[in-house]
Amino acid sequence: MHTRTIGQGLQVSAIGLGAMGMSQSYGPNPGDRDDMIAVLRYAVEHAGITLIDTAEVYGPYVNEELVGEALEPIRDQVTIATKFGFDIAGGQMKGLNSRPEQIRAVAEASLRRLRTDVIDLFYQHRVDPDVPIEEVAGTVGELVAEGKVRFFGLSEASAGTIRRAHATFPVTAVQSEYSLWTRDPEQEVLPACAELGIGFVPFSPLGKGFLTGTVKAGQQFAEGDIRAQVPRFAAGNLEANQAIVEHVRGLAGAKGCSPGQIALAWLLAQQPFIVPIPGTRRRERLDENAAATQVALSADERADLDTLLARAGVHGERYNATLMALVDR
Repeated sequence: MHTRTIGQGLQVSAIGLGAMGMSQSYGPNPGDRDDMIAVLRYAVEHAGITLIDTAEVYGPYVNEELVGEALEPIRDQVTIATKFGFDIAGGQMKGLNSRPEQIRAVAEASLRRLRTDVIDLFYQHRVDPDVPIEEVAGTVGELVAEGKVRFFGLSEASAGTIRRAHATFPVTAVQSEYSLWTRDPEQEVLPACAELGIGFVPFSPLGKGFLTGTVKAGQQFAEGDIRAQVPRFAAGNLEANQAIVEHVRGLAGAKGCSPGQIALAWLLAQQPFIVPIPGTRRRERLDENAAATQVALSADERADLDTLLARAGVHGERYNATLMALVDR
């Protein structure tokens, strides 16, 4: 696994790991907590992954606790990213809250759950329209000065918000959904990151599993699986979207790799400051994802994939209406 440098000189593995799915969102959660701890340690010690992504809202709280327990013995080998910005009450997300006092409270609680004395990368999970981004950036800047946080990030932020935040305190990374079938960041966000020297961290880089080729037409999703609420996976849309993954599958077959590796290799080829964070609960998928760094795409193959979405089209939004309303645009 080679490394990449994102904003402010932060070096991380070229592919990271999104830990959310170990605690929620993809059907029944694993019954064996120790197995998930072992997977997290395997990611670092065997797959060479050094960027681990979590958030207080995952669970809520239990994902940070899992990551903290797993990584405590190897803390010096990893960059841990977590997030603030939601109002959580009674175990439920109740809206947004990025007031300075809330940011500080979340930082202290996350430090305890993560069993660490510093958060490496602290993202605002969603932009709060009720709190000026300058106040948010300034508060995180204070936490950096106090030694509780190392770097500041934003998630699902618009280019305008990124610029305002960066003018107040340097932004190290922007995290948003980006993949072969979600191309939204290309128009404004990626150019802003390139201009300002900010890293870009795509979540759902495998399209919530779709781009691996393992999601079949007509598939029914288990209770608790977020994809049951995502329009792209709804009946009719899921079938229409198969044309995308079939094209990727064909290229993967010709190159002797998996469709998921093609999807990750394409992302890595877009910009040198891009670090995808695919999620998984399985060691073999960690190895497969890490090996995507060895998949080389020719100029013609890249050009073909660049225009795939325009040719095939994508059917359905990437979020339901409630979640789309939280995206800063």
